[in-house]
Amino acid sequence: MKTQVHNIRILKENRQALRNTSTPAEAALWLKLQKSQLDGRKFRRQHSVGTYILDFYCPSEMLAIELDGADHYTPEGKGNDTERTAYLNSLNISVVRFENRLVFEKIDFVLDEIKRHFTVKI
Repeated sequence: MKTQVHNIRILKENRQALRNTSTPAEAALWLKLQKSQLDGRKFRRQHSVGTYILDFYCPSEMLAIELDGADHYTPEGKGNDTERTAYLNSLNISVVRFENRLVFEKIDFVLDEIKRHFTVKI
């Protein structure tokens, strides 16, 4: 029997709470990703894989998009991110990370960089 790793029930309330309290950077990027606006790719926000809740996930591309605030640049934060990325990579999920400020300062760069990781032809 296959173990479910996507959107496990125990994290449902956490996912919903995160969707209802998005950071300004997450809200701004979501405006560009929702409704399959980016090259026809469907994105989900606050999608869980295993025990991790991803900021954004594109199932067709198996691509996670993470927006990082200051806590990600501490030794502990970097270690957690490394562990998280290794786990996601073990499931063939690619991870792309951006600093929150880039969403506001260089949104076109962020969107182009996300598209650069698309591998599936639509």
